[in-house]
Amino acid sequence: MLRRSFIQNSAFAFGALTLAQQKLLTSFFDDPWKITMLTDNIGIFTEKGGTIAFLLGKNEIVVVDAQFPEQSQHLIDELKKRSQNPFRLLINTHHHGDHTAGNISFKGIVQGVLAHVNSKTNQENSAKQNKNEDKQLYPDQTYTDTWCQKFDKENICLYYYGAGHTNGDSFIHFEKSNIVHCGDLVFNRRHPFVDRGAGANMQSWIEVLDKARKKFDSKTTYIYGHAGTGYEVTGKADDLKKFGDYLGSVLKFVDGEMKAGKSKDEILKATAIPGADEWKGDGIQRPLQAAYEELSLKAAQ
Repeated sequence: MLRRSFIQNSAFAFGALTLAQQKLLTSFFDDPWKITMLTDNIGIFTEKGGTIAFLLGKNEIVVVDAQFPEQSQHLIDELKKRSQNPFRLLINTHHHGDHTAGNISFKGIVQGVLAHVNSKTNQENSAKQNKNEDKQLYPDQTYTDTWCQKFDKENICLYYYGAGHTNGDSFIHFEKSNIVHCGDLVFNRRHPFVDRGAGANMQSWIEVLDKARKKFDSKTTYIYGHAGTGYEVTGKADDLKKFGDYLGSVLKFVDGEMKAGKSKDEILKATAIPGADEWKGDGIQRPLQAAYEELSLKAAQ
């Protein structure tokens, strides 16, 4: 299933945008929502924002991420047609608004919301900044390193391996089905948003992806937060390796340009990353600027 990519450089940072900016950006999306079942009881939902996953258990429903209020309501309505079971848990992979703004639709119908402790802090800080605290449903459960719980016959585990896209990103593993939701730890052939304001670190991100590939196996199916035009939001471990290599190529390129005396403005004019030919399209300035900031800080220490 193909995933329509974002068309604005800042679209991945919805959590840091005003309500008016969010409405403007979401007006560019016109794809209808889609549900694709990966197994008999695990599926993905795509419309606007980060990819949602869900488990339709024999006695309960678990959802991973929530996009925006309108989209999460579409999901809820559809899942209610497929199951009369209660919503047991909503999991957030991280705090960005295109993954958590839709939490509010689950208010009063889900038993709990779960995220990494840093993700909850980031969501709260972002809401305070944007003065939209009344539109939030914050996690009421958090974890630090690992969290596991059984839901019917499926065992769901969350893992935190360090700073990446933010400082609060989780891998969510449906163990029996061997499916892992990566959230925005993987942008499949799409230039990523690197949220340094929320603790992102590109070098650490590479290490996080390496840890995930070692933890899971060659048969694991991965779900990605976003994908470039013509690419899918699901795949195998090779996509994680290639995205990690891409991040390394960005750091290597920017480091070389800085050592050659190039200014930040000059570096941001680049239109391609050497060694990462599959990553094309808009948004290249996002990782370039993040790499420049990260390397500048490292040099100053």
